Amino acid sequence: MALLSISDVARRAGMRPSAIRYYEEAGILPAPRRVSGQRRYDDGVLEWLAVVRAAQSSGFTLAEIRGLLFGFRRGTPLGVRWRKVAAAKIEELDAKLREIQAMKELLQRLQANCRCETVQQCGASLLRHCAPAETRVG
Repeated sequence: MALLSISDVARRAGMRPSAIRYYEEAGILPAPRRVSGQRRYDDGVLEWLAVVRAAQSSGFTLAEIRGLLFGFRRGTPLGVRWRKVAAAKIEELDAKLREIQAMKELLQRLQANCRCETVQQCGASLLRHCAPAETRVG
C-alpha cells in the first residue's frame, strides 16, 4: 500500500491541503503517519474524507461530524451512527423548514400588501395584522 502526500490526497479528493490540515486540527481526521516530518496517508483517507464531505453537505457542523466519527462506543457500525445522527438532523432541518416557510409567507404578504410610506405606518400595520394575536394592537 502506497502512502500519499497531503498534496496527493488533496488533488484526489478535490480539496486544498489546508482543508485537510484543518480537519486534522478540528479532530475529524485522524493524524497521519509522519515520514521525515511530512504527512503520509494511506488511501483509506479518501473514503474518510468522502464521509466528512457527505456530512457537511447534509448540514452537519464539524462538532457533529466529530460526534459521528468518534462519539460512539468503539465498534459501533457507521450505519448505526448515521441513523442516529441523521434522525436528529432531520428533526432540526424540519424545524428550519417551518421557520423558512413562515418567513417566506410573511415576505409574500408584505410584497403583495404593503403600501406604507413611512416606518411608522408600516410598524402600525404590522402590529395590527402580522403580530401574534396576543400582542396585536388595535
